[in-house]
Amino acid sequence: MDADAKRTQLAAALVRVAQGDRASLRIVYQDTSAKLFGVCLRILNDRSEAEDVLQEVYLTVWRKAGSFDPARASPISWLIAIARNRAIDRLRASGVLRKMEPIDAASAASDPTPDAAERVELAEQHLRLADCLNELDARHAAAIRAAFLDGTTYEELATRMQVPLGTMKSWIRRALLKLRACLER
Repeated sequence: MDADAKRTQLAAALVRVAQGDRASLRIVYQDTSAKLFGVCLRILNDRSEAEDVLQEVYLTVWRKAGSFDPARASPISWLIAIARNRAIDRLRASGVLRKMEPIDAASAASDPTPDAAERVELAEQHLRLADCLNELDARHAAAIRAAFLDGTTYEELATRMQVPLGTMKSWIRRALLKLRACLER
């Protein structure tokens, strides 16, 4: 799923959260909790405090999702702002503010996002993987996608596809070997 589709999906989930849809809050949590936890942890530098603040963030999202305006900010920007503000509030409340670095130190900070060349290489790798997956038997490709992209267990796949567990494991092993051979060509 591309970034625009993810953004649209997250914005729609926030709209449903504003209407009191708990399942949508779960979707928002699953899609954003890792990133928001990282924001909280970076500011607080304490795992336990970051976990507490993250919980406060989602309580705030539940209460204030109606104030989200997709015309003003992307959903993730809105959520990060909440997480950042809650974490800073927690720092202020504890009376422990970290020493801030001078602005000149910002030039030494690295940007963790991939540069253009890395993005092109990643896109090429994704296309190559998609091509190799398309070369597999449809059931085997579906099993690989479900197991490694969706996180479905082998047991769940075996039940879903109505095959014995050993068969499912064999399918996935053979498919992985074929993928490797395809990717090494």
